[in-house]
Amino acid sequence: MKKRLVSFLSLILVLSLSLLPFNQVRGEELNLASPSVILMEGKTGTVIYEKNPEEIRSPASITKIMTLLLIFEALEEGQISLEDKVVTSAHAKSMGGSQVFLEEGEEQTVDTLIKCIAVASGNDASVAMAEHIGGSEEAFVEKMNQRAGELGLANTHFVDCSGLSSSDEHYTTAGDVARMSRELITRFPEIFNYTTIWMEDITHVTKKGESVFTLSSTNKLLKQYPYANGLKTGSTDKAKYCLSATAEKEGIQLIAVVMGAPDHKVRFQDCEALLNYGFARVQLYEDKQEAEFVPVPVEGGVKEEVAVGLEGTFTWLDTQGNDLSQIRREERLSESIPAPVEKGEKIGEVVYFLGEKKIGETAIVALEEVSRATLRDTYRRAFGKWLLGKGKI
Repeated sequence: MKKRLVSFLSLILVLSLSLLPFNQVRGEELNLASPSVILMEGKTGTVIYEKNPEEIRSPASITKIMTLLLIFEALEEGQISLEDKVVTSAHAKSMGGSQVFLEEGEEQTVDTLIKCIAVASGNDASVAMAEHIGGSEEAFVEKMNQRAGELGLANTHFVDCSGLSSSDEHYTTAGDVARMSRELITRFPEIFNYTTIWMEDITHVTKKGESVFTLSSTNKLLKQYPYANGLKTGSTDKAKYCLSATAEKEGIQLIAVVMGAPDHKVRFQDCEALLNYGFARVQLYEDKQEAEFVPVPVEGGVKEEVAVGLEGTFTWLDTQGNDLSQIRREERLSESIPAPVEKGEKIGEVVYFLGEKKIGETAIVALEEVSRATLRDTYRRAFGKWLLGKGKI
C-alpha cells in the first residue's frame, strides 16, 4: 500500500512539474547569482528562461542599446550617414565614467563613434551622437522614451543617453532590455560588425596634434565564449553589474540579460550559463521552402488577377526535443478577392502543424495593388477580349 501511495504521489509530482514553465522545472540547474535575468531567442522572441524579469532596476551602460538603436534608425532613414563628421561639444567632453577622451571641437565620423560606443562604452561618444541626431542630449532622450513606448517597454524610462545617471527616474527591466536588444539585432544585424571588435585604434586629431587611442571591448565574453557576438555591458554603484549578451550557434540567436550581478565576473558567468542552457535545449525550425502561388482572381479590378506571396519566413522554436522533420504545412488561399486590393493585404495563410497540433501560421499577401475598375476599364477590357477572340465575346 505504501509503495502504491509513493508511486501515486510521484506521478502527481511529475504531472505538476510538466505544467510549469520550462525554466521553473529546471531552474535550480543554473544556480544564478544575479537577481534579475532573462534568456530569449532572437528570431521568435520566445522566452526560454527568466528570473524576476520585470523587476525595476538601474541599467547603467546597457542604456546605450537604445542609443544605438536610434543611431541605426537615423542611418536607415537617411538622417545621418556613416561618413558624417560629428563635432564634440563641451558637454560631451565633460562626461565621466567610461570614455574615449574626446576633446571639445574634435571631429570624428559617425562610424568611429559607433565603435566608441559599442566597443569601449564611451559616454562622451554617446552624448556626441545624441547631440548630432537630436540637437541636444535632452531632445535625444525624449526620442529614446518615445521609442521605448512604441516598443511596448512599459517598465523603462531614460534620463540620459549613456546610463551614467543614478536617478530613480532612469530605469528598466531585464525583460525590456531583452526586447530592445532583439529590436536592435534583428533589424540591424550590422551592429555585429561593431560589437565583435575586441581591440581597434582610433586617432584623435585636436589642436594639440594627433594621438592614437586603443578601443578595448568591455565584453569579455568575446574571448571567453565561442559563439558570442555582442552586445553591451554596464556597471555603476547603483546598478551593480549588467550585461545583455548575444550569441549565435547553428542559426539560433540567443539574448541573455543579467542585471544587478554582484561583480563583473558573475555577470559573465551567469550569461554563459544562460547561453549554454539555451543552446542545449532548443532547436529552431525555419520554413526555407520557396513557395510559389498562382495569382488570385480579382473581382471588379483593373487587373483580372493579383500576384501573391508569403509575408515573411515562418520560424518556430522547439523546447521539447521534437522531430522537426514531422512539421507539415497547409496552404489556405482565397479563390478570389474583390477590388480594390491593397499591397500587403492578407489573402490567405500557410498553417503549420506538428502532428495534429497547430504551431503557427504565415500570411499570404498581395504583392501589388489593384484598383477598382471603372466603366471605361470594363468596356476597354471587353473590347480587348473581342479583338483577341476575333469578334467572339
